[in-house]
Amino acid sequence: MGFETDVIIVGAGAVGLATGRAFARRGFETIVLEAGSMIGQGVSSRNSEVIHGGLYYPTGSLKARLCVAGRRLLYAFLEKHHVPYSKCGKLVVATEPHEIERLDAILDQAQANQVEGMRRLSAAESRALEPELKVEAALLSQESGVMDSHAYMDALAGEISAHGGAIAINTPFAGAAPRSGGGFVVRTGGEHATEVTTRYLVIAAGLGAQSAAAAIEGLPAAHVPKLHFGKGVYFTMAGKAPFSHLVYPLPIPGALGTHYRRDLGGQARFGPDLAFVNSEDYTVDPARAEAFYATIRRFWPTLAEGALVPDYAGIRPKLHGPGQPQPDFRIDGPEVHGLGGLIALFGIESPGLTSSLAIGETVAERLSA
Repeated sequence: MGFETDVIIVGAGAVGLATGRAFARRGFETIVLEAGSMIGQGVSSRNSEVIHGGLYYPTGSLKARLCVAGRRLLYAFLEKHHVPYSKCGKLVVATEPHEIERLDAILDQAQANQVEGMRRLSAAESRALEPELKVEAALLSQESGVMDSHAYMDALAGEISAHGGAIAINTPFAGAAPRSGGGFVVRTGGEHATEVTTRYLVIAAGLGAQSAAAAIEGLPAAHVPKLHFGKGVYFTMAGKAPFSHLVYPLPIPGALGTHYRRDLGGQARFGPDLAFVNSEDYTVDPARAEAFYATIRRFWPTLAEGALVPDYAGIRPKLHGPGQPQPDFRIDGPEVHGLGGLIALFGIESPGLTSSLAIGETVAERLSA
């Protein structure tokens, strides 16, 4: 029995689609499986749509390398495909004198990560850019921005199709078994359940990555990390947006913290916060606004009471729980789990959207080498 296709990718979010594009552009017959009725309805559609500079991540980590490389690829892709974006820049702010030391450490890390366009600003220089900002000092990341993630994923899907690939929606991954001669037999569910043989298999399923990996025969359970649901909610505000730049406080344990962005429609949005939950619950509790007011007023003291309105929620596929250090992305190939032709992606949260093109290229290069 030969191969019916060259590569199957599980998950049609930004990373799965970028990986499908990377394979299809190399001439591989590519199928992207998506359980939902549309592409990009999971983690990829419930985030801040921020293009990250790559400031914070440990030197040499996958997050540092892939964020910087992915951002450089991303701006060129967005421009080529006429995907809306704004390279508005980001201000990382110290709102108290004792925070300045941490701000300087972030600048050192950004420089170690070879992030372009970084500037250290005084309080006066910061307020010259954003007069309403309460700030002791700030970092300006000129390469940071915001984008239309849905239009981006549509463009990725278009490239996959243009290079002969296919996206199969309403087609859940039901499991896979290695073949003795190499490759996998992949089972799909849904209305038209079937089996397909493939040379390569990539798990890029976001919150579903662990369950998908567990359905692959021969993949040791010890190599499937525990999934933690990191929920973050967002609030929006009517009226004129107060800042043109992204505004970020200093990072909190396990996340970058509740930040501000002006979206491409000109609306002010705040979030996400972080709460570990036990299931995919996307409700937004209006009571969480109280903590948002306290956080936002540290850098924008004139935020009016009652201005915040519940918006939406996202859940990040975290590999750490409360109080634990935040780990790196995991791009697990045969050297980890022992199955040739398989790469499983775990913990692809922020900066996964920014990194997506670089992640796709990395996966395609590793499997096709």
